[in-house]
Amino acid sequence: MQMTKNFGWRLALVCAALLGGFSTQAGEPATGFAFAKEGNRYVGEQCKDQVVQIRSAMSGVSMAPEVWWVVYYDPTATLKSAEVKFVHGKMADVKRPMRLLEPIGGNNLPLDRDKLKTDSDQALATARALPELAGRNICACQFWLERKDAVVCWKVRLWATRASKPSATADLGDVYIASADGKVFANKLRPERAD
Repeated sequence: MQMTKNFGWRLALVCAALLGGFSTQAGEPATGFAFAKEGNRYVGEQCKDQVVQIRSAMSGVSMAPEVWWVVYYDPTATLKSAEVKFVHGKMADVKRPMRLLEPIGGNNLPLDRDKLKTDSDQALATARALPELAGRNICACQFWLERKDAVVCWKVRLWATRASKPSATADLGDVYIASADGKVFANKLRPERAD
């Protein structure tokens, strides 16, 4: 009986992850901001809430990416950054990455916390609601929270199944959603790639 209960519990976790309902902690969605908050546990006091960038890997089975990275500003590090990697909602690695080019464009400094209002799930919903994507079968996504032309935005890259060959996918390009107000800042989508 105990083995059946354990199997049912594990099956429920797997199903939740596959359906995009995976969470970092009980009741907390697996979003970029949730991972940034969770990452505070694995960096020094000088880094906490000093988010420089949040990014994900391309989503797989569901629209919820399984791998996320959060980069924090770390004044004690040689290259001023600390990075926490999450896999399946669990911390997998903490390191001080080689970010040599970021200081040139000011992309090594913390993002303005007052402008971090729109989370990754909201940015995805805004992107998917764009009229040019109507009728497209969006099957995967990827996220970057960073500065674009001095605006803090989510860059959301989308993939869709091809209408002519449903077993193949097409990279539709990127849409930028301003984190401060949740509005489209720039649209570089090419939905015709999925024809």
